[in-house]
Amino acid sequence: MSKVIKLKKGFDINLAGKAALQLTEHHPETVAIKFDDFPGMYRPKIVVKEGDTVKAGSALFFDKAMEDVIYASPVSGEVIAVHRGEKRKPIEIVILCDRTIQYQEHRKFTISEIANLSAEDALTHMVGSGVWVQVIQRPFGIVANPHLAPRDIFISTFDTSPLAPDYEFIFKGQEQYFQVGIEILRKVGKCDIHLGINAAAEVSKVFGSVNNVRIHKFMGPHPAGNVGVQIHHIAPINKGDIVWTLHPYGVIQIGKLFLEGRYDASKIIAVAGSEVKQPQYYKTFTGANISKLVANNLKSQHVRFISGNVLTGCKIEANGHLGFYDHLLTVIPEGDKPRFFLTEGWLAPVTNRLSFHRAFGLLSFLNSKTKEYVLDTSTNGEERAFVMTGAFEQVVPMDILPLHLIKAILANDYDGMEALGIYEVIEEDLALCEFIDVSKQPIQQIIRQGINMMRES
Repeated sequence: MSKVIKLKKGFDINLAGKAALQLTEHHPETVAIKFDDFPGMYRPKIVVKEGDTVKAGSALFFDKAMEDVIYASPVSGEVIAVHRGEKRKPIEIVILCDRTIQYQEHRKFTISEIANLSAEDALTHMVGSGVWVQVIQRPFGIVANPHLAPRDIFISTFDTSPLAPDYEFIFKGQEQYFQVGIEILRKVGKCDIHLGINAAAEVSKVFGSVNNVRIHKFMGPHPAGNVGVQIHHIAPINKGDIVWTLHPYGVIQIGKLFLEGRYDASKIIAVAGSEVKQPQYYKTFTGANISKLVANNLKSQHVRFISGNVLTGCKIEANGHLGFYDHLLTVIPEGDKPRFFLTEGWLAPVTNRLSFHRAFGLLSFLNSKTKEYVLDTSTNGEERAFVMTGAFEQVVPMDILPLHLIKAILANDYDGMEALGIYEVIEEDLALCEFIDVSKQPIQQIIRQGINMMRES
């Protein structure tokens, strides 16, 4: 039996509007692949143009730094827009969906054929089909280079972020695909595969019977479910190490490719948040347009749509598209209403506001672990000079000094960044620091700035 790793540092944000365990089919009118979803891309080369017809699994573009890795279309249909920004920088590719999805054909394998498959053939099949993009490399949190061997592979099987989807529900019945995905990753990576399990909940059937993996159980507040935190407590990343990480969805997608011969970008996502009338799950596709998901399903119109969770997600419009790696659409109130500090601000004796620093009184703090909160997008202040509170260390369950790392990045101190743990973190690992920061600094943006500096050095 694996030892339980108990994490005390962190902070749970219990928001109102968790998705009910009911599922509805959703066929979007359009899907979009957004280039900002792939940080670290060197120079994308688009291989389609407006008016082209594509199938699910057809190549849309590739990165000139890794030309054999295909970024594929999630659906079949017509390319109706290739949006570009300044200096013709590509922003997104929009596809009008067919009513019936047609798949680009790939080779199917039987279980016995997979057992005898060579690592080279498996890798070629992955990079040329679109599923390789699910393999993320640490350090830096970028799409992995298929030609650099990893030290380990890590998969977190639970999510502790606010309003996180229930993995047991969205991956129900996918056991065979998950196991085949694991076998393919073992062949390609030629290393140990580590599975992070939630010790505070019943083990999912999808992950509880997996063979040929090393199980590690974690317990604690968010970010206990972050794969970066789990890596830190199992086998920390040092300079020169390469580690691969995957979401369970990516492992299942790999399994479907080899068993069914198709790039399957269908996924179950949660639509949640305090402003959703009926928060629930929808079966849709990667990059789906959200307009049908929120139509006639909002309590008010003055809301923020977030692809992902409230800590790390991206703002999108009411007719926008989900992010490539996201399984959650969060809808919360906009926070642009001014607050008078004596009646609604930091001096007000309120109990309906969540505060890590107990800024709204003892009653608010005592309720914080059980009460569901309706929070808006207000930062409750503006950016100012760093304040040394020592709070960052209380929400980062890793043996690093977050504030010192951030300051090293701002000072362009490469040696300091390396010594203070830049190789171990990406934005999501320090997202709570941004949430509790009284200085209102863009912590996650600063972390990505530091990562880019180290990659280019």
